[in-house]
Amino acid sequence: MSSLADFRHARVGIATFILKDGRFLMGQRAGKHGQATWSVPGGHLEFGETPAQAGIREALEETGVHIANVRFGAITNDLFPESNRHYVSIWLLADWQSGEPRPTDKEITSLGWYTLDSLPAPLFEPCWTNLRASPFMPELVRQLNG
Repeated sequence: MSSLADFRHARVGIATFILKDGRFLMGQRAGKHGQATWSVPGGHLEFGETPAQAGIREALEETGVHIANVRFGAITNDLFPESNRHYVSIWLLADWQSGEPRPTDKEITSLGWYTLDSLPAPLFEPCWTNLRASPFMPELVRQLNG
């Protein structure tokens, strides 16, 4: 008989493109999951939250910035076999509202503003590969390029 601890399940991840002046904010990850890779601010959807609420919370927790106009961008199905993790990632877009970006969370070491043509490396995979291959990418590119 298996215990609840043995139950494997997918989690919901939130990733938010914070847009400002034609660029978006990215952070270098410090946590065990994806350590030293780059991605947009994000985390887990908490019980009772909407994706937009999670995006707002994670942006403030990780970067110290306030965001507005949070909207859907894409969804990806991301498997991490090396760590036995599975995420359904909801990618959001939001407009920077206020605050100077600074790493405020123990899981982010550096922050910077980038474009799709100037991404830092290495990226948090397989999320970025799945995002680029998603049917949402053309609309996401349109919104990112404003």
